[in-house]
Amino acid sequence: MFLSQGGMRNAVVWVLSAVVPAMTTYAAENHAVPLSELHRQMISASEARQARLAGVREFFSRERVQKALRTVKMDSEQVKQAVALLNDDELARLAARADKAQADLAAGALNNQQLTYIVIALATAVIILVIVAR
Repeated sequence: MFLSQGGMRNAVVWVLSAVVPAMTTYAAENHAVPLSELHRQMISASEARQARLAGVREFFSRERVQKALRTVKMDSEQVKQAVALLNDDELARLAARADKAQADLAAGALNNQQLTYIVIALATAVIILVIVAR
């Protein structure tokens, strides 16, 4: 017995509507890592990235840092925009260096010349990483 085209379509829809939910439930129950855990990890990674981006942008927004960039004719806005193009590992390393420089600056451990060298190195690293990534 042959099914008409409409009958065949209905049969396929009926079979899929019975099989797909069962497969989804099976996959969710037997997945090595629960989907809720994967979702939580994604959110956590995204929040960490956003915090690092904010920290690095704040560092490059400081008046002394901008002044150091102007001495070598670098645009702090371009550097801050380029930071967003870094991958997560590069951003984490840059954020750690910026945090250390900011802590040293706050503690008075850096003079203007040292700060200028650090800022130039960080900004140059950002630009080179972005160029290499393309």
